[in-house]
Amino acid sequence: MTTQGTILNINKPTGISSFSVVRKVRKISNTKKVGHGGTLDPFASGVLLVLVGRGATSRFEELLRLTKIYHATFRLGLQTDTHDIEGEVVQDERVSVSRKVLISTVNDYVGKIEQTPPMYSAKKISGKRLYEYARNGVKVQREPAEVEIHDIVITEVKGRDIHLEVTCSAGTYIRALARDIGKDMGTGAAVTELTRTAVGEYTIDNAIPLKDLEGTWNSITA
Repeated sequence: MTTQGTILNINKPTGISSFSVVRKVRKISNTKKVGHGGTLDPFASGVLLVLVGRGATSRFEELLRLTKIYHATFRLGLQTDTHDIEGEVVQDERVSVSRKVLISTVNDYVGKIEQTPPMYSAKKISGKRLYEYARNGVKVQREPAEVEIHDIVITEVKGRDIHLEVTCSAGTYIRALARDIGKDMGTGAAVTELTRTAVGEYTIDNAIPLKDLEGTWNSITA
């Protein structure tokens, strides 16, 4: 590893937390100073920037501000307490909306919008992460924050599953976007699949599969 540190573009698989990836990198690199540049939920996959060494971790705030691109699937008629497929189901109904209504509603979210963070998120309020409150059944008042949706492209519609590519600013919650779009259409919606395909110039095409990291570590940091 260089004295400037290393920024790893990891393709995180589904089913593990971002911190689990950090823990694995710490073990492989034999370095304690390891962090990541923006959480991916356990059910999500794709680009996770892992910062190894002081020189890299000092760029944490810079990397957090980079534009992100996601491929997501929103299921209309599905509502859960986490706004994704892993949560407790509140409603699951077969619904349909016209393509005209769908396109119009989605387009309303392009630009600067106010977005309230989900209760099941890593955002801190009064020193505790929101998901800690949520797990204890405590609801916390959350102030909406301004984020920017640069573009939303509907790539496919299959029944009540809407496949989209979302380009957005730092701080955007895709689960909250599904929640709000679903609410506006009167159907509800939750995320069933989520892949982050880019963080700034770091893309999934150039990302290292986590399973391959140990075998390639020496060549990466040479």
